[in-house]
Amino acid sequence: MLDPRAVAQIPGDLAPELREDVARRTAAMVVQHGRASEDPAVVDRLVRLVEHQGLDEIAALWAQSPAESLPGALWRLYAMRDWVVRDPETVAVRYRLAVATAPVHEVVAGAAAPGGPAELITLVDDVLGGVYAGDLAVALERAAAFCRILASGGAFEADQRDSVSEHQAQRLTLAASALLRTAEELEADARLWRADRLE
Repeated sequence: MLDPRAVAQIPGDLAPELREDVARRTAAMVVQHGRASEDPAVVDRLVRLVEHQGLDEIAALWAQSPAESLPGALWRLYAMRDWVVRDPETVAVRYRLAVATAPVHEVVAGAAAPGGPAELITLVDDVLGGVYAGDLAVALERAAAFCRILASGGAFEADQRDSVSEHQAQRLTLAASALLRTAEELEADARLWRADRLE
C-alpha cells in the first residue's frame, strides 16, 4: 500500500520528468504487488485504494501522467470507480439509458442485470480486481466498454435536457465526450499492455 507520509513528502514542484518517474515507479510497484499476491485481501485493499489513501493522494501521484501509461491508466480506473461509488444512482440512470443501444459494450463491460447501482459498483470493483488478479488488458477493455456505455447514456440524457436547460445539456455532452476519449485511451492502454509496452 502507498504510505501517505511518503506521498506527502513528494514536493509539488518536482521537475516533470522526475514526477513522471515517481508516477511510473509507484504504479508499477502497486500492480506488481497485487499481481504477486495470492491473498484476496490484498487485491481487495488495492481495489479500495482510494478509500484508504484518498482520491487527492492518488491524483497527486498519477493524474498528470500521460493517458497511455500505466499510472495514467490506473488514474482513470480509480477515478471511474470513485465516481461510481460516490454517485451510483446517476451512473445507473446513464447506464440504463444507453445499454439497449450498446449490447456489445454491455457484454464486454460485464455488468449483471439489471445494471442498477449495486451491480455497477460490483462491476467497477471486478474491473479493478482484474488489474491485480486477472488479465490487465481485459480489465482495461472492460473499463473502456463501460465508459462507452456511460458516454452514450450521457449523450441521451443531454438530448432529454436540451429543451429544459441548454447549459446543462452542453455540460452533459462535454462529459460524454470526455468519457468517450477515456474509453479510447483505455483501449490504447490495453493494446500497449499486450505488447509489453505499458509503463
